Amino acid sequence: MISTVFAPLQPLADSLLPYALEPSEDGAHDLSHLQRVWHNVRVIHAQEGGDLQVLLASVLLHDCVTVEKDSPLRSQASQLAAQKATSVLTSIAWPAKKIAAVSHAIEAHSFSANIIPTSVEAKILQDADLLDALGMLGVARMFYVGGRLGRPLYDPQDPEAKERAYDDKRFCLDHFHTKLLHLAERFQTREGQRQALIRHERLKMFLAQFKEEIGLPNHC
Repeated sequence: MISTVFAPLQPLADSLLPYALEPSEDGAHDLSHLQRVWHNVRVIHAQEGGDLQVLLASVLLHDCVTVEKDSPLRSQASQLAAQKATSVLTSIAWPAKKIAAVSHAIEAHSFSANIIPTSVEAKILQDADLLDALGMLGVARMFYVGGRLGRPLYDPQDPEAKERAYDDKRFCLDHFHTKLLHLAERFQTREGQRQALIRHERLKMFLAQFKEEIGLPNHC
C-alpha cells in the first residue's frame, strides 16, 4: 500500500505522483524505485539535514522524463527531467527559490550529466539514488536491465575478462567492474558513504559466490 510511503509529506507526494513517471516498461525506474530512493533520503536526511519538501519533490521528479540506458540522449536525461520538474512546480505555484533547488538537485543527481551538486539536497539525492545501484538491489537491477537489453549473464569463454577488456554492453557480469564496484567512492555525504560501504561489501560477497557457482576461484 503506497498511501503513506512518502510520509511525512504524503499530500505533497499525492500532488506530484501524476507527473513522476512517463509510461515505460523500465522496472528499474518505476514507482518502487522512487519509494526506495525516498527511504534512502530519509535515512541520510536524519543525519545530514536539508529541506525535506525540496528532497521529496526532487525524488518524485528525478526520473520524470524516460530515457533508455542505451539511448544517445541518456547523458541529457537529468537535465530534461529538471526542465520538466521546473514546469510542473511552477504550475502549482511553488516558490521560485524552492523550484531552483529542486531543479539543481535533479540536474546534478546523474554522474553522466557531469554537474557538481552544491546544495545539501542535491548531495543527498545523488547519494540516495546511487545507493539503489549498490547492494542486492544493485545486483537485481543490473541483471534486470541486462535481460531487457538482451545481454548474456557473462562471457562463458572468459568470465573474468583475463584476455579481453571488460564490456558491460556485452556481458552483465562485467558491469561489476566497469561501474558497480567503483560507486562507493562517489558519495557526497558522510551518512551516504557509510551506507554505501555496507552495500559495497554485499556486492563483493555476491560476486565471489557467483564466481564460485560457475566454477571459478572464490575471489573478487
